[in-house]
Amino acid sequence: MLTCTGSHLGGVVANADLMTVTLEGVLDSDLVELDELTVQLRAELLELDVDRVDPVRIEETPAGSKPGDAIALGVLAVTLSPIALRGVFRLLETWMTNRPVRKVRVVFGDDSIELEQASVEDQRRLVDAFIMTHESVSSVEREGETGSSSA
Repeated sequence: MLTCTGSHLGGVVANADLMTVTLEGVLDSDLVELDELTVQLRAELLELDVDRVDPVRIEETPAGSKPGDAIALGVLAVTLSPIALRGVFRLLETWMTNRPVRKVRVVFGDDSIELEQASVEDQRRLVDAFIMTHESVSSVEREGETGSSSA
């Protein structure tokens, strides 16, 4: 199943340079395995044309842990330009098929997409639509920044 939600159609996207990727392991996976998968995905994402890939820190620490040390397991913050979206999604698509991951949720701006147990064609179609939305928003934003108004 693939789902895609968003609060805009062709509008300006807030935080367009920050993507959050959340992994959900298969039913019999444990927290150690989820952490290892997150580290592996982070390393592969850093090989792409992205600015940063960082673990996401949580404000509320579990009982018994030191303040500031807690990270959200399975969650990465990816800083990138919209032009790098396609490469990130292609990596996620192939990476998921070879790992014990049930679902990957991506939040980019006000939009989100969940990749899970879908045919390659369905997954590709939804991802392409998601990317095209953000590529067109990015080009509109660039034109607004560099364009001039006619009088």
